[in-house]
Amino acid sequence: MTPLIQSKGAFTALRGFLRKQQAERCELCGLKLTGDHAHLFEHAEGRLLCACEACAILFYHRPGEAKYSRVPRTARRLTNFRITDAEWSALMLPIDMAFFQDCTRVGRIMAYYPSPAGCTESLLDLSAWQDIMRNNAGLAELVPDVETLLVNRTRDRRDYYIAPIDQCYRLAGLIRLHWQGLSGGEIVWAKIGEFFESLDRQACLT
Repeated sequence: MTPLIQSKGAFTALRGFLRKQQAERCELCGLKLTGDHAHLFEHAEGRLLCACEACAILFYHRPGEAKYSRVPRTARRLTNFRITDAEWSALMLPIDMAFFQDCTRVGRIMAYYPSPAGCTESLLDLSAWQDIMRNNAGLAELVPDVETLLVNRTRDRRDYYIAPIDQCYRLAGLIRLHWQGLSGGEIVWAKIGEFFESLDRQACLT
């Protein structure tokens, strides 16, 4: 049986992220924001904050002694990513869509999959993850906390990205908002398709 837990931290982060998208104000200075604004990752709480450019520019992508790290604005599509069906199965995920975050707060890789309930954490088999790391040297460049490996293997797709963490929460929010019935319904799958089309348009290839 796949070991799963509902991640309180991820669910709280998702709920806060969706709420803050409606607030549209910088959470550091209170300035009114535009729709396409920056985000900061607060390391201690593992949550995202909306920020204006003047505040966001103060923080660098990589976590260090600073309380916050700026979330990157671009994604990278991994055209040479190597993973077999057996290696994917060894991760013991219940669906074929997930994102993987190097979480400094807990000191390990965290695996999440989007669901109608929000983000759910899967208890990752670290030996299986190490096999994937050995075959994909580029994963060593994953910026902790703010970048993820985003995988979409649904409906015969094989899409792999280094994606900003806020994009993953955006995807989870779309699924939570539009899911209907047992299979999700065509609306949610259309929204998922639009999300990955948009990600492709702004992604560079590596």
